[in-house]
Amino acid sequence: MERIDHLEHLDKHLVDELAQVARETIREELREQTRKQRRRAALYAASGALALYAGAALALAVGLALDIGLPGWAAALITAALLGVLAHVLRGAARPHPAHHGTDPSARPGPAAPSTGAATGPGTPYPPMPPTAPGVGVPAPGEAPRPGGIAPGTPHHRA
Repeated sequence: MERIDHLEHLDKHLVDELAQVARETIREELREQTRKQRRRAALYAASGALALYAGAALALAVGLALDIGLPGWAAALITAALLGVLAHVLRGAARPHPAHHGTDPSARPGPAAPSTGAATGPGTPYPPMPPTAPGVGVPAPGEAPRPGGIAPGTPHHRA
C-alpha cells in the first residue's frame, strides 16, 4: 500500500510539472506573437502618419498652384472643396453595397422612381416612404374583416 501512495504522489507531481511547462511555453509563444504584432502596428501607425503629411503637402501644392492665377482665398476654397469631394467619394467606396439576390451584379440599377412631390431630391433612387405601412387594418381582397379590426399579419398584443 505504501508503494501505491508513493506513485500517486509522483503522478500528481508529474502532472503539476507538465502543466507548468505547458503554461510557460504558451506564455513565451504569446509574448513572441504580441511582440511581432506590436512592431507591425507601430509600422502601420508611422505609415499612416507619413501618408497624412504627404496628403497635406499635396493639398498645399494644389492650393499654391491655384494661387498663381487666383486670389489666395479662392485657391484655398477650391482646394478645400476638392478635398471634400475626394473624402465623400472615398467614403462611398468604403461603404458596403447591398447585394441584390437573383440579379446580375454587373447590372446597373434602373432609373429612379418618379417623385410624388415629397421632399426628395432629383435622382433619388427610392420613392418616399408612406406615413403608414400599406394594408394595415385593411383585409386582403376576398377576405372577411377580422373581429376587433385587426388585419391578418399585423402584430397585436393582449393587455
